[in-house]
Amino acid sequence: MKSDWGLRILSVFLALTVWWFVSAPRRGSVSERAYAVPLSLVNMPRDLVITTAVQDTVSVRLRGRASDLRSLSSSNLEVPLDLRTAVPGDITFTIRPQAINVPPQVEVVSIDPSSVRFRVEQLRQKSVPIRPFLVGQPSGGYVVGDATLSPDHALVSGPASQIRNLSEVATERVIMTGRTETFVQNVAVVSDSSLIRVIEPLMTQITVPVTEEIGPTPPATEVKKKSE
Repeated sequence: MKSDWGLRILSVFLALTVWWFVSAPRRGSVSERAYAVPLSLVNMPRDLVITTAVQDTVSVRLRGRASDLRSLSSSNLEVPLDLRTAVPGDITFTIRPQAINVPPQVEVVSIDPSSVRFRVEQLRQKSVPIRPFLVGQPSGGYVVGDATLSPDHALVSGPASQIRNLSEVATERVIMTGRTETFVQNVAVVSDSSLIRVIEPLMTQITVPVTEEIGPTPPATEVKKKSE
């Protein structure tokens, strides 16, 4: 009988010990903490582009055990926005707590802002002239002729509203300072807008005539006097 009681007491002690260790994390102090969680735009259709600013992060306040919150950081949290059903126009996304990749034992208390708004446009393509971008002046006594490009048009892609009003793109800067002769140079084709992309050509060849300046022809009487 005594041995039975001893076993029972030992079993109870072991059960209490196991319970203590298992429940220890749940008895940890509960804390709240705010994180700057990055927004991630996923599944964007290839024929669409976002044309307004979208914030990089949202402020997310989480509640949970202090040990669990310490293991989290802005680098391993994310708020994905699925754009696969996006259509051209103004779009408002409501950010729901379920979308944030937090552990099951951590609660999302608040999200600020709780929604984001931006504009989406259709991508369009267009062929436009390339403008030579010449900077500076040649040496004294020299003049610059009309620069020519080969090729002289570029295919560009961008938001419909910007492509509609686009009349040209330019070369990168071609420095003219100190030039004394005609030259040929390969230069990049660039766009002033971050939303407009040059598809082709990425480079063009520019030919810039630089010749000596010809002074005015003296009057005939002056020529005759000199000959005399």
